Amino acid sequence: MSVYNDKAPLPLPVRRVIEKFGRDLSLARRRRRFSQASMAERIGISVASLRRLEGGDPGLSWGAVARAVHVLGELDKLGSLLDTANDDLGLALMDQRLPQRIRQRKSTEGTGAL
Repeated sequence: MSVYNDKAPLPLPVRRVIEKFGRDLSLARRRRRFSQASMAERIGISVASLRRLEGGDPGLSWGAVARAVHVLGELDKLGSLLDTANDDLGLALMDQRLPQRIRQRKSTEGTGAL
């Protein structure tokens, strides 16, 4: 069972990021000289959905977002967004759990164990 509640209001920082993404998407589209109709066709959504996406509507699918980023040639940025190799907090938490000392195990003669 999911704890996600689509009726709950979005936290303000989340709302701001989604709205900024929409503004940035619109600007990137216009800089590339794509009309809304052309961009919507390339993404595979309606012009109305593209307008919602550019307006910061949080109800659009991740698929639409990913296709829009792909059309703009920026999919690699989305793919590396939560790259675990660059997760400084996660790596620091893992490092805290490392043992202070590594003891050599007693080997048993004849077993071939290291």
